[in-house]
Amino acid sequence: MYPQAQHIAYQPPPVVPQPPQPHLQDPPIYRALIRIWADRDRTLPGRHDPEWCMLTAPREAFSGSRDPRGDAR
Repeated sequence: MYPQAQHIAYQPPPVVPQPPQPHLQDPPIYRALIRIWADRDRTLPGRHDPEWCMLTAPREAFSGSRDPRGDAR
């Protein structure tokens, strides 16, 4: 016969809280790129973009004509 296996419940290691990371400033090249994009009215990361919101908003109904044959293709 085989020896009987012992079942031991797994216990994960204790969670050690990580110290908060200091907020690093964006590199100068990134800040310059953001400034250029803003000057040219381009979309900026992390900022509200009304045009994108308009384009991605759900539509009530599709515009256009229905299938002339009426067979819902």
